[in-house]
Amino acid sequence: MRTIESLGDLRGKRVLVRSDFNVPLKDGVITDDGRIRAALPTLEKLVHAGARVVVMAHLGRPKGEVKPEFSLAPVAARLGELVDAPVTLAKDVTGPSAHEVVAALKDGEIALLENVRFDARETSKVDAEREALAKEYAELGDVFVSDGFGVVHRKQASVYDIAKILPSAAGLLVVKEIESLRRATDNPERPYAVVLGGSKVSDKLGVIANLLTKADMLLIGGGMVFTFLAAKGLNVGKSLLEEDQIDVVRGYIDEAAQRGVELVLPVDIIVAPEFSADAPATVVPADAIPADQMGLDIGPESQKLFAEKLATTKTVAWNGPMGVFEFPAFSGGTRAVAEALSKGSMFSVVGGGDSAAAVRLLGFDESTFSHISTGGGASLELLEGKVLPGIAVLED
Repeated sequence: MRTIESLGDLRGKRVLVRSDFNVPLKDGVITDDGRIRAALPTLEKLVHAGARVVVMAHLGRPKGEVKPEFSLAPVAARLGELVDAPVTLAKDVTGPSAHEVVAALKDGEIALLENVRFDARETSKVDAEREALAKEYAELGDVFVSDGFGVVHRKQASVYDIAKILPSAAGLLVVKEIESLRRATDNPERPYAVVLGGSKVSDKLGVIANLLTKADMLLIGGGMVFTFLAAKGLNVGKSLLEEDQIDVVRGYIDEAAQRGVELVLPVDIIVAPEFSADAPATVVPADAIPADQMGLDIGPESQKLFAEKLATTKTVAWNGPMGVFEFPAFSGGTRAVAEALSKGSMFSVVGGGDSAAAVRLLGFDESTFSHISTGGGASLELLEGKVLPGIAVLED
């Protein structure tokens, strides 16, 4: 994979950078700036090299329309506070304002184009439409650096097509993401455990199928665990259940046994009568979930069990929370896994999305994990063993 060094001397050059600034907002205020901070090493490297940096990014799903609530203005303001360089926001994507702002850049300054998804061609399924937009991007830059790991699994104009037009390379974040995730999947130090959670087992079918051939241990929590429990013939009450996946999961349980992969399921569950932060929580055995209750977290005995299992490992990949971590009463399982990885000596990779958000929300020091991914979908597809278009286009 080509790196920034392959682009040569960047002083005075316009460097187009695809970053992932898809941050959560509440009333126009950024609630988690993790993705902006993750982009800083690459941006600061370019700034210090004397490049004129032109950043492309998206926010939310405006579906090709200009919607003020999805403007990158809050991102530009936060980036300006964090980075050691002036930051100017263009009022459009590739229009007059973008050209004006880029033309005014001096060495070591940053321009941020407005939300690339304000242009419907960015995410078009029609190659020619994306390519036309990529040519417009190319007018604003001399070289391209791909550093938005959260979008490298997408064939989009600012991710894939632009890399075929301009000399291109991976940014520091993308290099770190790929190296860390490949270390945790391609040739892991053993014992190798994978912790999977999140709401739906159907979202993780490809991951489970791939990892059953690689992992020594699979620990299952979150909403998806109830399909596993049902596949073992247990009643799950009002818990989230994908009945159409029960046979598939039963097949995975059998395959794990055949391959000698240790499948660790919760032995107890924290249940409540409804999905609510203040619903009364009760601990029940995993094989005795009442018909009128729903499971919202793994129980205290399961938390201990998972922590004990993880303590025996050398490599762990974790994707998906163990329960409804946003509700304090149901955050214990996710906290237990995070704590086991945070305090352990194993090489630990936390998949992006909800797992990364949980680590921050629960107050863990991010530096105590080997790597926290910024890309939920991209990290999942790597765990599935898929080829990511935005990475393949950067490889010689």
